[in-house]
Amino acid sequence: MKEPAVSADPTQTLAFDTSCHLFSGCGFPAPGLHSFLFKPLWGDADSNLYFNKPMLLALLGSIIVVVFFWAAFARPKVVPGKLQMIAESGYDFIRRGVVYETIGKKEGEKYVPLVVSLFFFVWMMNLWSIIPVAQFPVTSIIAYPIVLALIVYVLWVSLTFKRHGFVGAFKNFTGYDKSLGAVLPLAMLIELFSNLLVRPFTHAVRLFANMFAGHTLLLLFTIASWYMLNGIGIAYAGVSFIMTIVMTAFEVFIQALQAYVFVLLTCSFIQGALAEHH
Repeated sequence: MKEPAVSADPTQTLAFDTSCHLFSGCGFPAPGLHSFLFKPLWGDADSNLYFNKPMLLALLGSIIVVVFFWAAFARPKVVPGKLQMIAESGYDFIRRGVVYETIGKKEGEKYVPLVVSLFFFVWMMNLWSIIPVAQFPVTSIIAYPIVLALIVYVLWVSLTFKRHGFVGAFKNFTGYDKSLGAVLPLAMLIELFSNLLVRPFTHAVRLFANMFAGHTLLLLFTIASWYMLNGIGIAYAGVSFIMTIVMTAFEVFIQALQAYVFVLLTCSFIQGALAEHH
C-alpha cells in the first residue's frame, strides 16, 4: 500500500483510509493531488524551508548512482567483474546508442559523462515508484524535471552562441531562410517561440506527465484492490490486483523509456546547437 500523503485539507481522506471498504458505507477514496504532497521530515512547510520524502528520495537516488559507478570503476579490471560489466554496458549503451548516434563520435564524446549522468539519475528517480517503502517517483513532482530541463536549456543556448556567435545563433533559433520571402518574419517568430519556449517546456513536461499519470494509475488500482476487498467485492478486488501487477510491469518499461527519451532529446538539442546553419 502506498504511504499516506499529506492533504492541504486536514479533514480530507489521505492516500486512502484502510478501514474504508466497498459496502461499508464510505465512498471510494480516489487518489488526487493530495497523493503527491508529503509531510515535512524536517522543517516547516509554511516557511517553505523543509525537507520531505521526495527530497530524501532524490538525495538517496543521487548517492546510489554515484556509489554504483564509483564501486564499478574505482578499480577497473581488464576482465571485468559483474558490477563493472553492468556499469560498462549501461555506459556504453548511452554513449554509442544515444550520444554517438545523435551528435556523432567526434563532437559527442565530451558530452557522454553529462548524458550518462542524466540518464541514470532520471531512471533512478523514476524507479523509486516501484521500490517498496519509497513507492513514489520523484519526477512526478514537476520541479525536478524543470530543473533538469533547465540545465539542458542553459547548455543548449550557451553552446549555440559559442559556436555560431550572436547572428548565427539568432538564425539558428529562428530558422532564418530568406527563400521564404514575405512569410519569413512570421516563420521566424514562430520558430523563435517554439525553440526558446515550447521545446524546453515540453522537455520537462513530457517526463513529469508520464510519471504523474503512471503513479496515479498505480495508486488507483492499488487503492481499488483494497477498497473492494469486502464481501462479493473480493472478486472485483482480484481483477484490480491483477491490473496493479500489469500496470507495475508496464511502469517499469515506461520508467526506462522516459529516461531514454529525456537524454535523447538532450542530445538532439546539443546536436542542433553544434550544427551549421544553412
